[in-house]
Amino acid sequence: MDLQLKDKVAVVTGGSVGIGLAIARGLAAEGVHVVLCARDGARLAAVTAQIKTDFGVRAEAVTADVATVAGTEAVAAAVAGFGGADILINNAGTGSEETILDAPDERWNAYWELHVMAAVRLARALAPGMKTRGGGVILHNASICATQPLGYEPIYNVTKAALVMFSKCLANELIGDGIRVNAVNPGLVMTPDWQKTAKLLTEGTGQGWEQYLQKIADDNAPIGRFADPAEIANLFVFLCSPKASYCVGSTYYIDGGWLNVIK
Repeated sequence: MDLQLKDKVAVVTGGSVGIGLAIARGLAAEGVHVVLCARDGARLAAVTAQIKTDFGVRAEAVTADVATVAGTEAVAAAVAGFGGADILINNAGTGSEETILDAPDERWNAYWELHVMAAVRLARALAPGMKTRGGGVILHNASICATQPLGYEPIYNVTKAALVMFSKCLANELIGDGIRVNAVNPGLVMTPDWQKTAKLLTEGTGQGWEQYLQKIADDNAPIGRFADPAEIANLFVFLCSPKASYCVGSTYYIDGGWLNVIK
């Protein structure tokens, strides 16, 4: 299927690893030029160079923290070099672990800036250019935890829920300008973060980290496994395409059956 994305320009935050990198590679495979943003400059430079080699598209690395005003401004400046962007993937984010009664304001604020304000600032920066280009797509990588919270990460749950609501409000505001906005709520995805956590928790226990994660999948996902990041990326790439032209203001779950309610 031709997804009609060739020569579009996409911004992917958190683009050096995991779901973000898989999305960037999926878009590049369709002929999309990409601007990747992440904090780890060395890793980002390496994956950006590999994308150029593998797909022959333009690819630029922006080493920045989008949880800051300066970081979002750096992304916007890079996009200007492409003449604007057609696609924005707000993917940057990370899990948390705390209790509500013990977490200080600073921790709440840090996650709010990363999961919500980064998306707000990038929308303000890039949507006007999308309008002049005739439209565009903005996608937010949220989480199943926005609806079905995990008890050990209340700040993550709350800020991802806020991101989903922001996505809906932004969709209503921008659809008249031909900009489609949607959110995606993944479930269990085999990312380096999950692997790192599993290795720490199983160190010295005699249990392998792979077995630990398999137990999580068995207990929660009827499909019985974690998703590969590329499986999540496939949905994002489709939603970027004109083939998804009637997809507006929605939240799409891709969770292997984990969600326990009808949505």
